[in-house]
Amino acid sequence: MLYILECSDGSFYTGITNDLERRFQQHNDGLASRYTRSRRPVKVRYQESCPSRSSALIRECSVRLLTRKEKEALVGRQAE
Repeated sequence: MLYILECSDGSFYTGITNDLERRFQQHNDGLASRYTRSRRPVKVRYQESCPSRSSALIRECSVRLLTRKEKEALVGRQAE
């Protein structure tokens, strides 16, 4: 599963997991990634099922290349 988090500073973090609830808790506990550790709390803004880990990794790479506005559109937010 692909997910996009919104950090407390308004930035987006993209990742993959097979257990979103567990991974979300790890991010908010400061145990998941160095990037989100200093930007807590985080909120899940988007999730997308993928048929396999390899397809999730490919999708993650493509989402990370999106511009901020494209990511906002993906999560259904209005550009500010």
